[in-house]
Amino acid sequence: MEMKTFDERLRLGNGDYDRLVNSRKPQGIDDKRAYIVGSGIAGLATAGFLIKDAKMDPGKIHFLEKDDLAGGALDGKLLADGNYVARGGRETGHHFEVLWDLFSVIPSREDPSMSILDYLYYTNLDDPNYSNCRITKNRGQRHDNGKFNLSKEGIREIIHLLLTPDEKLQGVSVEEVFSDEVLESDFWTFYRTMFAFENWHSVLELKLYINRFIHHVAGLPDLSALQFTRYDQYESIVVPMTDWLREQGVQFDYHFEVLDMEFDLSPEKKVATKIIAQDPRTGADRSIDLTENDLVFVTTGSLVEASSYGDNDHAPNLQVDQEKSFGLWKNLAKKSPEFGRPEIFTSEVEKSNWESATVTVKSREIADYIQKITQRDPYTGKVVTGGIVTALDSQWLMSWTINRQGQYMDQPEDEIVVWVYGLFTDVAGDYIQKPMRECTGREIAQEWLYHLGVPEEEIHRLANETSTIPVFMPYITAQFMPRSFGDRPYVVPHGAQNFAFLGQFVETLDNPGRDTVFTTEYSGRCAMEAVYVLTGVEKKVPEVFASRYDIRYLLAGASALNDGERPELNLPLDKVAQVAQLIGGTEIEGMLREYNLI
Repeated sequence: MEMKTFDERLRLGNGDYDRLVNSRKPQGIDDKRAYIVGSGIAGLATAGFLIKDAKMDPGKIHFLEKDDLAGGALDGKLLADGNYVARGGRETGHHFEVLWDLFSVIPSREDPSMSILDYLYYTNLDDPNYSNCRITKNRGQRHDNGKFNLSKEGIREIIHLLLTPDEKLQGVSVEEVFSDEVLESDFWTFYRTMFAFENWHSVLELKLYINRFIHHVAGLPDLSALQFTRYDQYESIVVPMTDWLREQGVQFDYHFEVLDMEFDLSPEKKVATKIIAQDPRTGADRSIDLTENDLVFVTTGSLVEASSYGDNDHAPNLQVDQEKSFGLWKNLAKKSPEFGRPEIFTSEVEKSNWESATVTVKSREIADYIQKITQRDPYTGKVVTGGIVTALDSQWLMSWTINRQGQYMDQPEDEIVVWVYGLFTDVAGDYIQKPMRECTGREIAQEWLYHLGVPEEEIHRLANETSTIPVFMPYITAQFMPRSFGDRPYVVPHGAQNFAFLGQFVETLDNPGRDTVFTTEYSGRCAMEAVYVLTGVEKKVPEVFASRYDIRYLLAGASALNDGERPELNLPLDKVAQVAQLIGGTEIEGMLREYNLI
């Protein structure tokens, strides 16, 4: 069976036969040169697949990066004043087939004798991830019971969504589909805070998420479905990737801002002819003329576009230049309707923003409050929260997480780095009577301590033993805005010969698209698709893990939504007898009993 794609040059496969084969060198690859616009995870993966599978000379691969640091949204770092900051973090799942393919050949930073994949695997094998407390209420008291607590009607609504064709979900928000009962359920709290969904976001994206991770449904209440790198993802993923690429001979050109591109466009053939660029510091022209043998891979936009930082004593600057933001994609979109509609995602900052803050804790007193909630000592170097802990009654809908400490390789042993975020940045807090985005780092730390359960008379004193860097991100969930088909360009537009689009604002080429944005795997998938199509790699791209088509995962997911309890079908007795007679003694009966569905 051939799986459908939107480009005949791309083939999808699964299994070891397609995965383990070593690719042959594509014809004409020695005559090609590659320019990669943006050095986030999508760009880095593109260079990796160009070397690994397309056999391109690494010396002919050039990164064009407007900033002075690779990594995009994966940018955790130590600041000059001894404080840490990360705009975000990305957990991983067991079935990120594209990234695991690449990470299996790149040496890890922690132990160069092991690959990134090896080290991640054994880190999580030896220290399995799970949460002892997912939701708190009343200032640090555990609220969740490890279940979804959905009614039969709520489960019916979710299943109905999964059965609704994608076409009917275009431009539709979550709150237009789900009832208040579901939107106020523990299920929705788990989902919205883990993946940063708002009620007004795309229900199509939510459907894709539930389908994509249906094999992990049972692991969502306690976050056992997740895997985390040993250190911050900049240190455990970005640094070893960039080190490996440089060692191969790949060129990184920083302070290289691509403003636009020129094309020779026709209905059947599209060719990029020029990169229009400048040095953002001086305005000096850095444009590049292209031939059809020059491949260009363009990141269309960033989740952390226009981010602004505060510090312990200052709130972030909230002024957003919406005209300049996503400027490259906006300019490209003017060239062809096939290049997408960026305004769908970028025009409503009030619906696409939230704020994070990195709190460096320098007090063992605070650690005691953390341990009371997590039931784990945060100084052991092992799993602490196991993922985010959400303060359900926080006006900001604040969540926080503490990964394995030290989270950074040079982090002092007596410090704890905490990542905090709030979905609602425009409402006053519970202790600090100001919107989160107007708060200093110290004020955000105080609000966090309040929801940890620190006595109010101790909050100011203990906040002084922390240092907090807030980051306001106006477009951090822009990729979740309700969309329709065609709003995002395909990774390789129809007829494109020498250019492709990358990142979180593109449409993958599988038909139908089944992967999910806001994941590192999505960035890796579009990179692999782009490289395979433009260079002619003969291997197949691994399909998105097909758990939605596996009856075992479907039954396990249905059972998990019902918290493992046997459902009451409320059928007439004669109907029950008829069904029992039909399936009695069959494998269907055995499977239904195995998952406690009958």
